[in-house]
Amino acid sequence: MTDTSADLQATSSLKIYFRLLRYVRPYIGLFLLSLAGFLIFASTQPMLGYILKYFVDGLSNPDASLFAGVPWLLEHAPWLAHLKLLQAVPLLIVLIALWQGIGSFLGNYYLAKVSMGLVQDLRVELFNNLLTLPNRYFDNHNSGHLISRITYNVTMVTGAATDAIKVVVREGMTVIFLFATLLWMNWKLTLVMVAILPVIGLMVTSTSKKFRKQSKKIQTSMGDVTHVTSESIQGYRVVRSFGGEDYEKQRFLGASEENKLKQLKMVKTNAVYTPSLQLVIYSAMAVLMFLVLLLRGDASAGDLVAYITLAGLLPKPIRQLSEVSSTIQKGVAGAESIFEQLDEEPEVDRGTQERERISGRLQVKDLSFSYPGAEKSVLNNISFVAEPGQMVALVGRSGSGKSTLANLIPRFYHHDQGQILLDGVDVEDYTLRNLRRHIALVTQHVTLFNDTVRNNIAYGDLAGAPLEAVQQAAGDAYAAEFIEKMPQGYDTLVGENGVLLSGGQRQRLAIARALLKDAPLLILDEATSALDTESERHIQAALDQVMQGRTTLVIAHRLTTIEKADLILVMDQGQIVERGSHAELLAQNGYYARLHAKQFEDGDESVVVEQSV
Repeated sequence: MTDTSADLQATSSLKIYFRLLRYVRPYIGLFLLSLAGFLIFASTQPMLGYILKYFVDGLSNPDASLFAGVPWLLEHAPWLAHLKLLQAVPLLIVLIALWQGIGSFLGNYYLAKVSMGLVQDLRVELFNNLLTLPNRYFDNHNSGHLISRITYNVTMVTGAATDAIKVVVREGMTVIFLFATLLWMNWKLTLVMVAILPVIGLMVTSTSKKFRKQSKKIQTSMGDVTHVTSESIQGYRVVRSFGGEDYEKQRFLGASEENKLKQLKMVKTNAVYTPSLQLVIYSAMAVLMFLVLLLRGDASAGDLVAYITLAGLLPKPIRQLSEVSSTIQKGVAGAESIFEQLDEEPEVDRGTQERERISGRLQVKDLSFSYPGAEKSVLNNISFVAEPGQMVALVGRSGSGKSTLANLIPRFYHHDQGQILLDGVDVEDYTLRNLRRHIALVTQHVTLFNDTVRNNIAYGDLAGAPLEAVQQAAGDAYAAEFIEKMPQGYDTLVGENGVLLSGGQRQRLAIARALLKDAPLLILDEATSALDTESERHIQAALDQVMQGRTTLVIAHRLTTIEKADLILVMDQGQIVERGSHAELLAQNGYYARLHAKQFEDGDESVVVEQSV
C-alpha cells in the first residue's frame, strides 16, 4: 500500500470514528461520570506502587513517622503527623483500595449504561432506516447480511465507541500517572524508557491496518452464516420435501468454517503482536534495572523498590493500550458498513399532492420501464384506461411484465418514460404515504406476521379498527368460516408468516386485509393462485361485491377470474398484444382465443395461464 492510500485510510478511519462518537452525545453526562471513575482508578496505581517505599523503609525502622516532615500536619493534625509506618502503611493500603473500588464502580457501571444506550440507538436507527429504503436496495442485499449488521456489527461498533475509550482513559491515565511519578523520583532513568515509544508506535500502526482488514472479512462472513441460517429456517418445508438437509448442512458448515478461519486469522495476528510488544517493553525494563543497580547513588532501598515496582506496572497498561487498536479497528469496520446503509438515499418522495379520497380512475400513457442496470426494457409503450368501478385484467405468460406494471402503480419502482395517472394526477406527484393509502395490494406471496388473526387483518394504518369491521372484511373474504372455528377465534396466533394456516387461508386473510383498507384502487396480483376451486368461487363472489365502485386491476392466474372483466389486456414481452372484453377477444380468434381453446381442450377450468401460453 502506498503512503497516500495509507494516509487516506487513516483519515477515513478517523472520520468514521469521530462520526461514531457523535452517538455518545446524548449520554455525555453519564460518559463524563464514567471517565471520572476511570481517572480515580488510574490515580490509585502509582499510589499502590509508591506505598512499597514506606513498607521497605519500615522494615528497618517501623517506628518512623510517615508525615513527620510536614509542618502543616504537625500544627493542625498532630495525631496524623505522628502516625507510625507500622500503622500508616496497612491503613493507606485499605483507603487506596476503597478509593480504587469507587472509581472502578463509577467507571464500569456508567460506561455500561452508555454502551447499552448506544447499542439500542444504533439498532433502532438502522431498523428505522431499513423501513425507508427503496425496493432496489432489498433486491441487491440479502437479508442475512442486513440482519447481521443490526445484531453483530452494532456490538463491534459499541466496543470501539465505549470499551476502547474505557481502556484509553483508564490505562492511558495510569501510564501518565506512573510516568509522572517515575519522572519525579528519577527523571534521568525514566527518559531511558521513553526511547522505546517510537518502536511501540510503529508496531501499533502496522498491526492496526491488519486488524481492520481482517475485521471487515469477519463481519462479511458472519453475514453469510446468518443468511444461510435464515434461508434454511424460512424454507424448511422445501428443504425437507426435497431432501436438502445434507446440502444445507454443507452450506452452513462452509459458511461457519469460513467465519472460523477468519476469526482465527485475527487471533493469530493478536497472538503474535502481544508477545512481540511485551518483549520490547521488558527489554527496556531490563536495561532500566541494569541502570538502577549501576547508578543507585544514595537512594534508599525503599526508593529503589518503589521505582522498580512502578516501572514494572507500566507494561500491562501499555500492552492494553496497544491492543485497543484491534477493538477500534473492528468497530471502524463495523461502523463503515452501518454508515454505508444509513447514508443510502431513502425512497424518493418528491410528491406534494394529497387527496382525502379519489374516485379510482387509472390511466396509463406510453409507459416504458427497465430495471436499473438492465439493458432490456420490461415494459414498452403500455397505454390503457380503467374507469372508476371497472375491472381490468392482465393476462400473459411469466416474465411478460404484469407484476412490474402492478409494482409501478404504488411506486415501488420509479418510471421515467410515460405516465401513470390516478384521477388525472401522476402517481409521482402524490406523496408516497397518501398514494399508498388509496391502493390495496394483494399478491401471490402472502406476508403474515407472528400475531393474532385480528392484528394481521387490521395491520399498520388499519390497527385499532373495530372488531365488527374486521369481522365484516373477513366475512367478505370468506375467511370468517375458518377463523370462527379456531381455538381463540380472531385472537388466535397464526405463527411465523402464517405457518399454522393453509395457503388458501393465508390468501383469504390477505384479501380481508385489503378489503378492510377500503381503498378506491384494488390490485390483485395472482391473488387467488393459492386457493382451491371451492375457495376461489367464494372469493370470486365476494370480489364481485367489493369491486362495485372500486377500480380493480387483476393479474390473472386462472381464466375463471377474468371472464367478467370490463377490459382484458393480453401481454407478451412487455407489450400489450391484444385488448378487449372476454367475448371480443374470443371473436378476434388470436392469442387469447388460443389460450381459451387450450383450457377447454384440457378440460380443466382452473388451468394456469402460464402453463397454457
